[in-house]
Amino acid sequence: MYVAKCTRNESFQQGRLSDYGNIELSPAAGALNYGQGVFEGTKAFRREDGKILLFRPEQNAIRMQIGADRMCMEAPSIQQFVDAVKQTALGNKRWIPPPGKGSLYMRPLLLGTGPTLGVAPAPEYTFLVYASPVSTYFKVKSPLNLYVSGEFHRTTRGGAGGVKSITNYAPVMKALLSAKEQGFSDVVYLDSVHKKYLEEVSTSNIFLVKSNVISTPATIGTILEGITRKSVIDIARDLGYEVEERSIEVDELMEAEEVFTTGTAMSIGSVGSVTYNGKRVNYKTGDDLVSQKLYKTLVGIQVGKVEDKYNWVVQID
Repeated sequence: MYVAKCTRNESFQQGRLSDYGNIELSPAAGALNYGQGVFEGTKAFRREDGKILLFRPEQNAIRMQIGADRMCMEAPSIQQFVDAVKQTALGNKRWIPPPGKGSLYMRPLLLGTGPTLGVAPAPEYTFLVYASPVSTYFKVKSPLNLYVSGEFHRTTRGGAGGVKSITNYAPVMKALLSAKEQGFSDVVYLDSVHKKYLEEVSTSNIFLVKSNVISTPATIGTILEGITRKSVIDIARDLGYEVEERSIEVDELMEAEEVFTTGTAMSIGSVGSVTYNGKRVNYKTGDDLVSQKLYKTLVGIQVGKVEDKYNWVVQID
């Protein structure tokens, strides 16, 4: 894993690779006491010729900087972030699955590790990147069965819902566990003010398809602007679809022809059904879905099988 440190108002020192292992923290660390931490998720893919490919790591770096600013933290530069991801990928090269069998998931993590007993930014920060091989998520999962929650909310206007803060994930666990106990795959969250507008799923963005129009909730500070989300929007428009980023009422979800989710872990996940207020709606499934077309193009670019006209892929040696 890659590790680098810095003190407040200073730049990060040159990091280095070390064996994966535990890290030592003060009991008064800002991350432990006040949730001062942000993280990212990205993947390394092995191409047919053995070359290692990264997908838009600079976008993760930019998003980490935005999140760090919101959480009053120091952040690595874009170049240091990308270099850290490259080093971690190469250091774990033997763990990258063969083409078509999966990828190496990497977790860049930024923590306030310095001690602070009062509510204030930590005096020291640690940036690290660790990795784990993962299987091809989409191929082993059946269509998602989602539940719309009217009780739990991820965030609210003015909060930190628009950044990838560690504080955004524990609050969804209760809703997620409850949904899974009832046989659902995940939860769709509504806005906390009107309780009728779609926001996102626990760890992914959501899209609706009707005719030739693809709609997704606008990023207005309460949902995460996913990098897969951003990429899918560009691909969809180039494939001739009209894409709308706007406020979407939950009733539109129940009237959609197709629904899918996007995120680094699953890439693009097809939704088979949604249940809201006791009513279940089933959606189209099969190989002719819009989500399947988008998935084939996106993953094709990521693994080097489809021309990367966007210059999204970074090859490392």
